[in-house]
Amino acid sequence: MNELAIKELLFKMADDQLILGHRNSEWNGLGPILEEDIAFCSMAQDKIGQSLAFYSILHEMGESDPDKVAFTRNAGQFHNCHLVELPIGEYDFSLIRHFLFDTAEYLRFQSLTNSSFTPIAEVAAKIKGEIQYHVLHANTWIKQLGTGTDESIQRMQKSLNMAFPYALGIFEESQYEGDLLSENIFEGEHILRERWIEEVDRVVGQTELILPDLAAEEAHLGGRIGEHTKHLQPLLDEMSEVINIDPNAEW
Repeated sequence: MNELAIKELLFKMADDQLILGHRNSEWNGLGPILEEDIAFCSMAQDKIGQSLAFYSILHEMGESDPDKVAFTRNAGQFHNCHLVELPIGEYDFSLIRHFLFDTAEYLRFQSLTNSSFTPIAEVAAKIKGEIQYHVLHANTWIKQLGTGTDESIQRMQKSLNMAFPYALGIFEESQYEGDLLSENIFEGEHILRERWIEEVDRVVGQTELILPDLAAEEAHLGGRIGEHTKHLQPLLDEMSEVINIDPNAEW
């Protein structure tokens, strides 16, 4: 198997989970209601744990230990998509991002349970069950607020319009896409994107929201090759404060 192809796939999945986990944790103490405060923090914790699972596989493949990989790289060394690094904004934006991203992730891990690379298949099978609950949470709020008051519908639509082009960047193809396909490691971003569009359209179709016109939207690409928005490096600086103070600290 092409080890570089596998590593790139692992890095982008792990980095997505780590960065969005930290972003969602910023709702700690700020959620609109107590239940949502707890829910977002719990899902954030899940994502950071999921990132650890993939960083651990990378460590077994010769990369640095998970803490160093997570907290000592700069923005140009991260492979996450642009969507996950954007600030949390208002709660409507975080909910829309949660919906768009976790729908994609559930479909991704569902597909990866059939990966020919056993370590990925095993982790995907476990993570899929966790993400299923995240999707259930997201869909519930999309349907409720997307059929609620004029204000809730307007705010959700505005956030959907804003986040959608960034969400398309989730499916930026790897330079090793051909190897992933030919070696049955992953069935590819194109197929995943089509399934995602179908599922997102199904859920949005149960609301008063309107899915943006795919033909008119240009995906925000570059995150998978280390080209990021201005928002990522400040977040990484904040995340790495403790390890920078004492790199040898043990918990």
